[in-house]
Amino acid sequence: QVQLVESGGGLVQPGGSLRLSCAASGFTFSSYAMRWYRQAPGKERELVAHIASTDAGTNYADSVKGRFTISRDNAKNTVYLQMNNLKPDDTAVYYCHARRGYVSYWGQGTQVTVSS
Repeated sequence: QVQLVESGGGLVQPGGSLRLSCAASGFTFSSYAMRWYRQAPGKERELVAHIASTDAGTNYADSVKGRFTISRDNAKNTVYLQMNNLKPDDTAVYYCHARRGYVSYWGQGTQVTVSS
C-alpha cells in the first residue's frame, strides 16, 4: 500500500522556521521525483519545490527561492522541506507528491500557518 505521510506543520510567527517531512512507503522511493505543493484557501494548488530522483537536482517557485530548501534521504524514504523566514503568504496546506513517468502519488497534507 502506497503511503505519503507529511508531518511538521503548525503555527509559526513571521520570520520563523519549520521543517516538513514526508515519509514514503509502498513504492521505490529512490526512483521517484519528489515535490512539495501548497494550497492556500481560495487559491489553486501551486508547486513549491522539486527534487529529482537521479542527481537530486532542485527547483523552486520564485516566491520561496532563498528561503526554502528541499532535500531527500533515500535511505529513510523521506523528503524534507526546510522553510526559513516564513511569511504570512506562506500559509497553506502543504502536500507531498511523488512522480515517476505517468505514476504519481499524493500525501494528505499538513497545515502551515504563519501568523503573529
